[in-house]
Amino acid sequence: MTTPGRADDRGVEGPDDAVDVGVVVMVDVHGVVAGWSTDSERLLGFSADEAVGRNAESLLKAPELAPKALAMAVEHQGTAPPRCLLSLRHRDGHELRVLAGVARLLAPPERAYWLVTGTPVKPWSRQEPSTAFHEDFFAQSPVAMAVLDDDLRYVWVNGALERGGGVPREQAIGRRWGELQPELALRTARYRMRRVLDTGKPEIDHVYHGRVRRDPFRERAFSMSAFRLQDTTSGKVGVGFMALDVTDRWQARRRLTLLNEVGARLGRTLDPWRTAQEVCDAIVPGLADCCTVDLWDWAVHGRDPVRDPIGGAATLIRAGQQCVRLPCPYSVVPTGDTVRYASPSPVVESQTTGHAVLTSGSEIGLARGGGPEAGSGSRTGSAMVVPLRVSGTALGVAILMRHERQDPFEHDDLLLAEEIMARGALCLENARRYVHEHSIAVTLQRSLLPYRLAEETTLDIASRYLPADAGDGVGGDWFDVIPLSGARTALVVGDVTGHGIQAAATMGRLRTAVHTLAAMDLPPDELLARLDDLVLRLAEHTPPGTESLGATCLCLVYDPTSRRCTMASAGHPSPVLIGPGGAVTVPELPPGPPLGVGGLPFENTEIELADGTLIALYTDGLLHADADTDEPTVDRLIQDLTPADRPLDLICEGVINSLPLLPPSDDVALLIARTQALGTDRIVQWELPRDPAVVSHARALATEQLHAWGLDDLQMTTELIVSELVTNAIRYGAGSIRLRLICHQTLICETSDESSTAPHLRHARTTDEGGRGLFLIAQLSRRWGTRPAATGKTIWTEQELPPAPEPAKGWEIPDV
Repeated sequence: MTTPGRADDRGVEGPDDAVDVGVVVMVDVHGVVAGWSTDSERLLGFSADEAVGRNAESLLKAPELAPKALAMAVEHQGTAPPRCLLSLRHRDGHELRVLAGVARLLAPPERAYWLVTGTPVKPWSRQEPSTAFHEDFFAQSPVAMAVLDDDLRYVWVNGALERGGGVPREQAIGRRWGELQPELALRTARYRMRRVLDTGKPEIDHVYHGRVRRDPFRERAFSMSAFRLQDTTSGKVGVGFMALDVTDRWQARRRLTLLNEVGARLGRTLDPWRTAQEVCDAIVPGLADCCTVDLWDWAVHGRDPVRDPIGGAATLIRAGQQCVRLPCPYSVVPTGDTVRYASPSPVVESQTTGHAVLTSGSEIGLARGGGPEAGSGSRTGSAMVVPLRVSGTALGVAILMRHERQDPFEHDDLLLAEEIMARGALCLENARRYVHEHSIAVTLQRSLLPYRLAEETTLDIASRYLPADAGDGVGGDWFDVIPLSGARTALVVGDVTGHGIQAAATMGRLRTAVHTLAAMDLPPDELLARLDDLVLRLAEHTPPGTESLGATCLCLVYDPTSRRCTMASAGHPSPVLIGPGGAVTVPELPPGPPLGVGGLPFENTEIELADGTLIALYTDGLLHADADTDEPTVDRLIQDLTPADRPLDLICEGVINSLPLLPPSDDVALLIARTQALGTDRIVQWELPRDPAVVSHARALATEQLHAWGLDDLQMTTELIVSELVTNAIRYGAGSIRLRLICHQTLICETSDESSTAPHLRHARTTDEGGRGLFLIAQLSRRWGTRPAATGKTIWTEQELPPAPEPAKGWEIPDV
């Protein structure tokens, strides 16, 4: 029950920020207060006697809100009354804000009452801060804010935007967005702002960068967020804009990205020159406008490091440079030239202390070549001098300069440059070590290859050797021309699998073994068989963890007396034979296994060659991929060899120059020869019976032939040699005896019989009646030996030919 003039106290449950007491007022249909609670009296200061009977609108701070609250109550009649924010007037005049609800009490219309309940809200409530609070909040926000109209003109800006951009508020209002900061990259941002205005979809965290008026010498970055605004009364549309300075984050991300890019670009080569250029290319233009890398001489050429190389001025070699404008106007020294830096200077300081120096371009202290030690006046702007050091050893120095951009280097830039140069120095050290080891391997390989091929009158010889690209390491290709007995010549070419010093050392072993086995006059198939045994024994003694190397080899023996060529292959490509008429032959040799496989035999192939035939032996590095089949082919080599009647050196040059890649990825060895058969007038032979009386006849035959050749000076020694050879053949041989003389580069004397027993040189005692024949032969001849044949053997000797007589001089008639 309610008493007249006073309503029941009702506590209204409010939000977390509302007080627990409430306002309860009853209003009649005429808007007059009919009931007043004690809480209302306590909150508003009016007693029940003062309030009852008054117009309810007089209690409102804004009377115009009364119809709005009443209309809302009528609309929601019969349901829970919605709340609205009302401002009530206290008895002393101050304002009290409440969340009010209006409900109609059930009664006849002429006697109806409206029940008004309200919950006071605390000051600074989140329900509805004051307009002054809003303005203060946006004005003092550290985030730059602005409001733009539908034409993207500034309507309002806060203090953060004014301070950050350096443009006063009065200059900004009415200007288009972007006109205040023309140095900012705003084209994309302006497009995004217009899209927000048209679509209503907000733009979040779009980063743009450039220079602002407040700081025109440093590039800055800003994160922009924009959303559409609309005035509910006028319907006008605008854009709310916020910008946050994210320069530090942007610069850190740029530096990290640049560091990752540099890491991906460096170390792709083992050439110090190319590595130094890679460092410069990675720096420009991301960090600097100009970058130069200068290295010590030993670092460029792959020699051992020199400790403490600085004594006064520093003389280095320009190994790489890059600039945003080419040709570079800020580098006066071209790549490859010597550059000297004065002392004291930042370069000398960095090389001595190992620390990077942040300086200006005018203080670099550059002097070109051996000129005066003076600074180059053409260098201006900010500069960094960063040493290239590995394990405490200075490889050189990198100089980074800024000329095009006005913002100087900062401490963070110096830290980034030091990190990049640490990686670059490691790559340069790897390149230096590789060049050093590669030069050792090449020197070893060159020392193992023949310095000069043997001169053979029965073969015109020419050769070329092209080492592989430095990135692939030295290979084990080799070739040889070995003179044999009987005016024969062995042509050998081989290829050790793999690259590096081990391949070169294996090649040297095999080449030595081939010379030794060839001196035994073994046929090609037997020579390869024994060489295969050697490779197998070498593999057994390979240290653990070391890769065993195999090899291929081709051995060819040419006999100018019979014009026959005997060859055998151990997994090596067949030679190319081009006859004097241009006919090309690639013999199909029996497929012998590569050296080191073992268990399979090697077979000889014998071919008779016309006089003037071109023989080409090569390694597989010479065979490049054909454009159609993409497989190694010998067709291109045959094209390069023809016509075969050209000078051999010219043919070699044409073959090498036709290679698709120089230097090649694998070593290339090429050996070509043109045959020249011995004339019948230089060879003579006799069949002798096995009769001791024939010895004197053999001496007479030899003496007569020497006289025909004009070699009378060799008559005495030749008679003794023929006597001993024929006597040994009669005493220890079997079957018929053949005596042959060959006048080639030496005088060759041979006896052949059907016995396979080889003679041995021994020292006879003073009491022995024989056993001195071979000893005499060894003393009288330049060299001698035994050569096995299909049936029997041949004992041969060689004597030096006497020098040709000088032409006689005519009489000189003295002047009278």
